[in-house]
Amino acid sequence: MSSRKIAQIGNPVLKRNNKSIRGLKTDSTKKLIKALQDTLRKNDLAGISGPQISKNYKIFLTEIRESNAQSNQKDPLRVFINPVITYYSKTQNIIYEGCRSVVNGQLFGPVRRSNIITVEAYDENGQKYEFKCDGILARTIQHEYDHLNGVLFIELVEDYSKLISEDLYKKKVKNSKKQLEAARITQKSYKLLI
Repeated sequence: MSSRKIAQIGNPVLKRNNKSIRGLKTDSTKKLIKALQDTLRKNDLAGISGPQISKNYKIFLTEIRESNAQSNQKDPLRVFINPVITYYSKTQNIIYEGCRSVVNGQLFGPVRRSNIITVEAYDENGQKYEFKCDGILARTIQHEYDHLNGVLFIELVEDYSKLISEDLYKKKVKNSKKQLEAARITQKSYKLLI
């Protein structure tokens, strides 16, 4: 297993410029994907980015499993290399977010984001694709994309007086009707681009 330590808020690696990955199918890219995957699964995360494991490259992974999904929905492991979000819906919602890079994931706060997004990226096979989605999946992609731009969720919190601990989040917010409705995935579309 190649799980890595997750960088914490204040570590300059989380604010550095991230480089595009040039060799999409190289051994070094495969090792980076494996390290991200192992770290994501070891820490039971929905997403993780290169800078979070001290690798300043434009890459992140998502995987919505029942163990980490607020709405008990699933989405398989997805690799996003050199991603660009090309569409943000005007309709937005607020979901409480946390991050393993912010106090080891023990702090949550309300963040407003677009309901639906479209992203273009390369997968682990070097194939360019377009992916459109909503719910917790769109939220996770936006959160990880922010990491590639040096932005932590804590910088986007709507109301700092509503920050809460992980324990309180799990007891009061995670399975609340409002949180579950905003997190529900109702659309996903994937297509390869030439």
